[in-house]
Amino acid sequence: MTIFNYQGRNSQHQLVSGSVDALSANGVAEKLLAEHITPTSIVVRKETVSLFGFLQGRFIRPHVNTEELETFCRQMYTLTKAGVPIVATLSKLAETVQSKVMVDVLHGAVETISSGQPLSVALKKYPTVFRPVFVSIVEAGENSGQLEESFLQLSDYLDLELRTIKQIKSATRYPMTVVIVLSIAFVVINFMVIPSFVKLFTQFKAKLPLPTRFLMAMSNLTIHYWPLLLLGIAAIVIAIRFILKTPAGKFSWDRWKLKIPIFGPLLNRIVLARFARTFAMIMRTGVPLIEGLPLVANAVGNEYIRTRILAMTISLEAGETLTRTALASNLFTPLVIQMISVGEETGAVDTLLRQVAEFYEREVDYDLKRLGDLIEPILLIFMAVFVLILALGVFLPMWDMASFAKAK
Repeated sequence: MTIFNYQGRNSQHQLVSGSVDALSANGVAEKLLAEHITPTSIVVRKETVSLFGFLQGRFIRPHVNTEELETFCRQMYTLTKAGVPIVATLSKLAETVQSKVMVDVLHGAVETISSGQPLSVALKKYPTVFRPVFVSIVEAGENSGQLEESFLQLSDYLDLELRTIKQIKSATRYPMTVVIVLSIAFVVINFMVIPSFVKLFTQFKAKLPLPTRFLMAMSNLTIHYWPLLLLGIAAIVIAIRFILKTPAGKFSWDRWKLKIPIFGPLLNRIVLARFARTFAMIMRTGVPLIEGLPLVANAVGNEYIRTRILAMTISLEAGETLTRTALASNLFTPLVIQMISVGEETGAVDTLLRQVAEFYEREVDYDLKRLGDLIEPILLIFMAVFVLILALGVFLPMWDMASFAKAK
């Protein structure tokens, strides 16, 4: 929403002025005319923006998280099913939601619909909030007269996405905690523990053991060159982020992720579960197969798999069956291919795709439950090596010093 300053005359022909929040000057004029004010001047208010506000507006895109979007869909389903008009529904939701971005989106949607446009067109104006597949399902619901069912399907879909996200966070909480603790321990040891032993060790004339020399070198490097180390790390992070924004970089990264031991198969199943669930939802709302597949490809969240799915679209346009294109993609297991084949033969592809999604989701649940058990031994080995190097580096010279003192 933008703030506009206006001047005009009321019904008594008196000069009035003020400010109004709206998406456009036309929106301001409509509001003023509704209040029996004839506008003579409408201009955008010029405001002083802080540095933080400038950076936030320049680099941070408007965003609504998955939980807020799921709540929005569930409330839209409830109110539209009850027969509440769309404009009234959106206005009521705008009064209750907490997200400022969502409030602005809902007010903008109300203005668009009030001007005679359908809901799908209103949502399409906010691509950072509503993905193309979301808008397409809403549009299909409008065309079929089952808008409430579209929102119910979207709510169920987003609820499953939320559940998966929470499972991933829960499964990775312990490994992340261990990594953070080890990082803090590394800093404390290099800045506080090792320097306290350096003076003692340098007085020892004999050659220091390799683990001790390694620890001292690491400590000296960290203490004397930490600004350069931080700059180097920052430069590497920025370079990686820049590379990942390029199509080739993102494609290579998404392809490589699927090959990482332990995590790769899990990510693959998560992406394919999302593909099957989204594809089933698209087909159930009546979107044609060839039109729906590119929308599904853009929703999977993996550039490598997205490319494979788009290749399936080309094969379908050439007259190939869904089963053959799925088999040629090398994305699915033989069991899933068989399920798709049965669905295509019986004309119940959406039902079979939903079963495929449930199959992958069960696999994901099982993998996430085992993830901690698989990572824990690796972390224990890493911690053991860390402690061993530290112990050898500190205690070996102390034992040598004790032996030297006894010899005297």
